[in-house]
Amino acid sequence: MWLRPSRAGRDAPPLSRDRIVEEAVALLDAEGADRLTMRRLAERLGTGSTTLYWHVKTKDDVLDLALDMIFAEVEIPPEGGRGWRADITALINGWRAVLLRHPWSAALLGRPMLGPNVLARSEFLYATLLEAGITEPHLTAAAYGLSNYVIGSGLMQATWPADDEQEVRQAAREHLHANRERYPALAAHGPLVADDDRDTGFTLGLTWLLDGIQASVTNVMTEYT
Repeated sequence: MWLRPSRAGRDAPPLSRDRIVEEAVALLDAEGADRLTMRRLAERLGTGSTTLYWHVKTKDDVLDLALDMIFAEVEIPPEGGRGWRADITALINGWRAVLLRHPWSAALLGRPMLGPNVLARSEFLYATLLEAGITEPHLTAAAYGLSNYVIGSGLMQATWPADDEQEVRQAAREHLHANRERYPALAAHGPLVADDDRDTGFTLGLTWLLDGIQASVTNVMTEYT
């Protein structure tokens, strides 16, 4: 999608690409990616599929554009000397909030991400890690670790409906309790046993990741002193 030139000219229909993508995001938020088709999108826009194809060639193009549009909601921390940990924490928490507002999105983030909004936030993440003193091969590992953590968290929360959570958790607790001799650690400490505060758990996990990154920086600096 992002490697093809955009189509423009005097004969272009009045419906804009931005309007198409806004409606696509609304449809995705309401019904999920499986329900998105070019025909249904055209119906919501009150037009024909031919008009859509002037702006986008395939459903995949629509998904690429929709993903990039929602990434604009992830605020890039302003310059202010708060430090690399605070900046990355703000970015990752903002990213998680967007994934939870648009629960269809986490499952699609394995796609090539070359839109301007995605690249701007990825650039910020990499640049901030570089400023913190992270170099290859640790740079890519750190960026991937942070990205995969927030995507995985968003995906798990999106695929476990809140309405079913308590019933499923109770059944899981009973199963682990009944098999506690086989799974003693899980029966005593597993994530399905204790009451789950997802926000607190996410924050703790992110802190551990950043602690590991900071330890890596400290070790490198120690080697060169």
